[in-house]
Amino acid sequence: MRKFAIAPLRLVLVLWLAGLGAAAQFAKISIILPELRAVYPDATLSLGFLVSLLSVIGIFLGLFAGLIATQIGFRKILIYALLLGGITSVFQATMPSIPLLLTSRIFEGFSHLGIVVAAPTLIAQISTARYQALAMTLWGTFFGVAFALVAWFGIPIVAKFGPPGLFLTHSFILVLTTILLLFWLPEDIPKTGNAPRMTFSLVLKQHYLIYSSPTIAAPALGWLFYTLTFVALLTILPDTVATQNRSLIAGFMPLAGIASSMTVGVILLRYISAVQLIICGFMLAIILSLMLLLVPGHPTLCIGLLGSLGLVQGASFAAIPQLNQQPENQAYANGAMAQMGNIGNACGTPLLLSLLIYLDFGALIMAIITCYILGIGLHLYLGRLRAAEDTR
Repeated sequence: MRKFAIAPLRLVLVLWLAGLGAAAQFAKISIILPELRAVYPDATLSLGFLVSLLSVIGIFLGLFAGLIATQIGFRKILIYALLLGGITSVFQATMPSIPLLLTSRIFEGFSHLGIVVAAPTLIAQISTARYQALAMTLWGTFFGVAFALVAWFGIPIVAKFGPPGLFLTHSFILVLTTILLLFWLPEDIPKTGNAPRMTFSLVLKQHYLIYSSPTIAAPALGWLFYTLTFVALLTILPDTVATQNRSLIAGFMPLAGIASSMTVGVILLRYISAVQLIICGFMLAIILSLMLLLVPGHPTLCIGLLGSLGLVQGASFAAIPQLNQQPENQAYANGAMAQMGNIGNACGTPLLLSLLIYLDFGALIMAIITCYILGIGLHLYLGRLRAAEDTR
């Protein structure tokens, strides 16, 4: 990228704000589902699709978004995605019919993908080597922070102004972020030569090349096993603790992940690689899961488990620029992260909840331990492939 107009820290924070806006596209629906049921009393089943539609778009088009971003330019994609998100939120504030609201979520899915592919790629580009791990760890907190902010401030807004108040607030934040980036974010460097025509066969070929690469695919494939359990644990574990502690634990669990990634995670990344930290986070999660098997519903263990996953969360994003120096490969890796993350989010909760309902708590714990063992094994295997490539 060309020389930036403002200090990198401020620009990183604005790009992180764009990430909060992207995560809020999930949070603004899931957190106020009871209020939406009051507005649409005859659409109980359809309201569930309002949340899942974004995941479906991400599953099928996550890598495609990375491919498009490398051709059009990361700045352009980000600006277009933010504007599309802002316009969509304004439309949603009119409280249209359910079919139109569902259609708007499809457009919002495209907006979400554009943001989560372009923004972290730009953060990695503008951050100096010394602070790159910190910047990417900060980016990794965007989902948890956004959900916390919507819960703290969005619910009171809805209580006073109804769902349109939250949708318009979300639109305002996206538009404000767009304006700041239009002035502060440098133009994309024009690509030389003609870009290949985007065909279905090319997209399939790129999927194969990306997922067969031990550098580009590694963060995303490990991320899959994290996301298979993260949202599910946030949903299930609070119901296993004593009733008087339930709300407290539900609030502290996501904050524990954010706190661990921004403190212990940032410190450890000075001494070990991001992949090594991911493995350490998974190992700690296995130990705490085994302890939960012995003492189900223990509040400290529940919080500690989510804290250990916070190490995986931040280090997974930090691994992208560590393993991939080229912006194009970073965009592909971010697209793959979006794709694998949405698969994990879509499948994890119903799978683990079914194990808990039809088997028992022990089956749930053994399933998440299996996920973490697979995550460790995959990272060790891909590390060996990278080492073999380096010796050639």
